[in-house]
Amino acid sequence: MKSFSESYKDAGVDITAGYKAVELMKSHIARTMLGSKSSDIGGFGGLFELDISGTPNPVLVSGTDGVGTKLKLAFLMDKHDTVGIDCVAMCVNDIICCGAKPLFFLDYIACGKNVPEKIAAIVSGVAEGCVQSGCALIGGETAEMPGFYPAEEYDLAGFSVGVVDKSKLLDKSAVKEGDIIIALPSSGVHSNGFSLVRKVFDVEHSDLKTPISELNGASLGETLLTPTKIYVKPMLALFEAVPVKAVSHITGGGFYENIPRSLPKGLSAKIDRSALKVLPIFDYLAKSGNIPERDMFNTYNMGVGMSVIVSKEHSEKALEILHANGEDAYIMGAVISSDEGVVIC
Repeated sequence: MKSFSESYKDAGVDITAGYKAVELMKSHIARTMLGSKSSDIGGFGGLFELDISGTPNPVLVSGTDGVGTKLKLAFLMDKHDTVGIDCVAMCVNDIICCGAKPLFFLDYIACGKNVPEKIAAIVSGVAEGCVQSGCALIGGETAEMPGFYPAEEYDLAGFSVGVVDKSKLLDKSAVKEGDIIIALPSSGVHSNGFSLVRKVFDVEHSDLKTPISELNGASLGETLLTPTKIYVKPMLALFEAVPVKAVSHITGGGFYENIPRSLPKGLSAKIDRSALKVLPIFDYLAKSGNIPERDMFNTYNMGVGMSVIVSKEHSEKALEILHANGEDAYIMGAVISSDEGVVIC
């Protein structure tokens, strides 16, 4: 007998919509299943066949995160196929900072009403993020929660696991004065600081679709919804070619909170302000909200999604590898002897 409950549907939960959503998302999930990765969507657990050949001392590295209030932009724009990329990026970009390769990903979607086409669109973005990072989407959960979330809204979170040999774990103790700090450009605001973004632009009452000259002709909504860049593949290529000392994912807290996490005590990052390629959205945001530059650098990535520390002798090779892998990377500073954490000058 096919599963169906009229009483549950009257309470606001349509389990048949859940079945339809699973069917619609299967083609997207299939894109992420490569090699030994395997899981039958709809089972009680996500399966992953782990190949540790060439990894004598495997260490599992995990990461979990959500998309945050950036989702409000997705609701307002009625565009749901990119926030899944953000969800994956926020997890796998953290994992890569340890030197680990992401293996698999699981998502969690909680919604007020399960609209199968909308859920499938969200999962299409998650699948795209998994493809970009080379990991498998092996499972997830969609929870329909009427009365808890508005019918048109949802929340999205994810969890990922990666692996690295213990001998290849990044160790910031190797960082020394004179080491070079390389910037990997961001694609935009990524997925942090959107409570301030929403306040400054009053997005619930703003025109999000009209082109803006300060944003190079793009609309505010389009610019803000630009998905978080995923750095996994270029960073894995860099790890193979150059002895990387430390990596920072520039997320909430900006430069001042994240870069010091890759520095030993007694060392700081001296950042050349003139070298930074700050994106137009950050200038527009600072001007529109009258936000001091110190606060901008303490909240946003300011055009730098990831920082990489290498020795001076390996800096040119590192740039060569990153450029060959599609990254417009550049030197933005150096490590100095100081307890200030970050010095921008």
